Amino acid sequence: MQAATAPTRLRHGARTVLVALTVAAVGLVAGCSGGKSPAPTETVSGGVPTADKTAPPSPAAPTVWPLTGVKTDKVADRPALAVKIENSTDARPQYGLEQADTVWEEVVEGGITRFLVVFQSKTPSRIEPIRSVRPMDAAVVAPLHGLFAFSGGQTPFVNAAKKVAQVITMDGGSPGFHRDPNRAAPHNVFADTKDLFAQADTSKTTAPPPEQFRFARSLAQSTAVTSGKAATKATIHMSAAYVPGWTYDASKKVYLRNETGVPSKSAEGVRLSGANVVVLRVKVVNTKYKDPAGNPVPDTVLEGTGAATVLSGGKAVTGTWTKKSTGAVLRVTADGKDILLAPGETWVELVPTGSGSVALS
Repeated sequence: MQAATAPTRLRHGARTVLVALTVAAVGLVAGCSGGKSPAPTETVSGGVPTADKTAPPSPAAPTVWPLTGVKTDKVADRPALAVKIENSTDARPQYGLEQADTVWEEVVEGGITRFLVVFQSKTPSRIEPIRSVRPMDAAVVAPLHGLFAFSGGQTPFVNAAKKVAQVITMDGGSPGFHRDPNRAAPHNVFADTKDLFAQADTSKTTAPPPEQFRFARSLAQSTAVTSGKAATKATIHMSAAYVPGWTYDASKKVYLRNETGVPSKSAEGVRLSGANVVVLRVKVVNTKYKDPAGNPVPDTVLEGTGAATVLSGGKAVTGTWTKKSTGAVLRVTADGKDILLAPGETWVELVPTGSGSVALS
């Protein structure tokens, strides 16, 4: 075998020196790092280390009833049902109020108050006494896209309701209405909600309804609890003769209702209560229409904006209500953010700005 030439030996020697220097450099780096192994790298794609930027999955939002925010396994495929319920002394005690999702209280002629009661999560077998429609009702039922049941009413008010909801009315010949022989007319009309729900025209009626108020996931997360001031009692002057009150029951975590100091109970003996009491200051004006006794029929103006107070969990927070149109959902905000209610039944008090008042303690 022929011996290597001098240039060849030189190249081999240079390569040997280069390898030795490389090994020494690696050893020096290892020595400077205290002998620790280098940190593992991220996944390599295309020869370049890349960090895993995949965000952790957000927890799934719980299924809740749209009008109460209460958790449920499944929301029933039925629309909202609004029913006009009387609140005169002859009408008490009423059936069904304790099973409502939302109860709206307004001043009608003579300073009497009347309820617009909304059902969706529950279906009481009896609601009584059902009375006639009023001019402000369209603004409440329109954003629900559902059913509106009442006994009758003046033609302009009935027509306004027909424009925004599927109307079910006794005077119009709709089935499902009955007379209670144990009560005097006109305080004796009743119905089973299942009979009223069964009349829904599914081609025109949205089911279930869109959310109206905004709800926190728990009482502890409601805006009044997190940002409000203590308010365990509320006295609300709707008119000279109608002064409903609310007292917080910490053990049940609800506000208990009374009528001018007398505890309010349903016909089933259940104390009327709400997880939330929403007080809206509203303008009330007389229309050109009169009731059979000759009293002017008032209209609660439920468009525009006004002051609002929300009570939940023994605390109250003040804010502003806004409703851009008859069909728009009413928003209640504080500092530009939606006020979040506690899950549960909500009572809405529409208090006249001119003659009404609200006292908290």
